[in-house]
Amino acid sequence: MSMSMLEYSKVILENVSFDATLFIKELRKAFLRLVEPEAEELMKWCIARYTYP
Repeated sequence: MSMSMLEYSKVILENVSFDATLFIKELRKAFLRLVEPEAEELMKWCIARYTYP
């Protein structure tokens, strides 16, 4: 079964999350590849996963 571009982007971001510069670079690339609803979902996922209260 193939992975959606959204799921693929999440995997990539998880793998580069150790480096902020690389993370931002990959996040920008993901936004260029995704359609609007998927980009919004990815942003919500990033905020939930990578921000701290």
